Amino acid sequence: MQNLDVIRASRRRRFSLAINDPHPVAEVSGVWRTSAQVATIGIFIILLIVALDQARPILLPAASAFVVTMMLGPLSARAERYRVPTLVTAIVLWLLVIAVFYGVIVLLAAPVVEWVGKAPDIGRVIEVKLRLLDRPLAALQEMRNALLPSDAANKGGLGFDIMSIVKPAVSVVTPAIGEVFIFFGTLFFMLLGRTRLRRVLVAFFDDREARLRTFRIMNDIEHNLTGYLSMVTIINFLVGVVAGVIAYAVGLPDPVAWAVLGFILNFIPYLGALIMEAGLFLVGLVTFPTLTYALAAPLAYAAFATLEGHFITPSIVGRKLTLNPLTVFLSLVFWTWLWGPVGAFLAVPLLIMGLVAVSHLFPNDEPALPN
Repeated sequence: MQNLDVIRASRRRRFSLAINDPHPVAEVSGVWRTSAQVATIGIFIILLIVALDQARPILLPAASAFVVTMMLGPLSARAERYRVPTLVTAIVLWLLVIAVFYGVIVLLAAPVVEWVGKAPDIGRVIEVKLRLLDRPLAALQEMRNALLPSDAANKGGLGFDIMSIVKPAVSVVTPAIGEVFIFFGTLFFMLLGRTRLRRVLVAFFDDREARLRTFRIMNDIEHNLTGYLSMVTIINFLVGVVAGVIAYAVGLPDPVAWAVLGFILNFIPYLGALIMEAGLFLVGLVTFPTLTYALAAPLAYAAFATLEGHFITPSIVGRKLTLNPLTVFLSLVFWTWLWGPVGAFLAVPLLIMGLVAVSHLFPNDEPALPN
């Protein structure tokens, strides 16, 4: 009996956890209350993401119209100071947006239709010129067959069907007629009722401090969006001009279309330059006889994009309008995943709006450290 007690005591010592000076929780109810609050917030965030996804056909054009309205807000305010009727201002700005939209479509439609019509031939040409990748791809294919054998994995070589890329891309990028109608309709009525909308949002709160905070938030959003996107538009215009010059100097077809594409895609941080380089490379493969010539345009554009992203834009925009790169990247990933290519264009404006609102609602009251 004594030996059995000794064995049990030794087992307890052998399997006991190393815990030093444990203390019970002072208020267990507080822990459960915090857990319930965290769970409620988590459920709300999940439901909000689901709602944003399900209501995409309506929210996406409406959000785009709201961002454009906030960008054009200073122009509307200046027109009001000059006693220009609100209806006239709304119509002029609305027609200006339509003209820009129509101009982009006209400049890009003809080259896109031409290249999509040549898609089968382009796919065969690209497949022939990328034969040098057959050996490494065959090695990867053999490794895959050894690890995951299947009948469908017995195909070797490089299979390149450009239509399998073009069709999904066109279906995603091209908006539905209903979404375009919602965008322009919402944009017109927001431009027309901009002042009234601001008054309604301010009057929604009873407290004077809340009204002032709402007014400051809207003013700061307009100021930051207009300042940031105006500078970025000028920089992107320069990027588009350089892209067109590169395409013309190298010998790619439709340099004007490349200029417009470079201007538009540079509004998408990080991904826009990659998409532009991939397009230059694929068109170069079809246009030029060798792979070396095909790499000339994308390498030149990559060099300029690196110079623009690391030196030109930071020096022009300045520190006040510079955003955290990690925050920009996460916003880009989230809105692209949720709303597709248009969400990628809206990622930075929506991030600016959110950061301005958070800065007003939760100001940083920490004292500045001495120099």
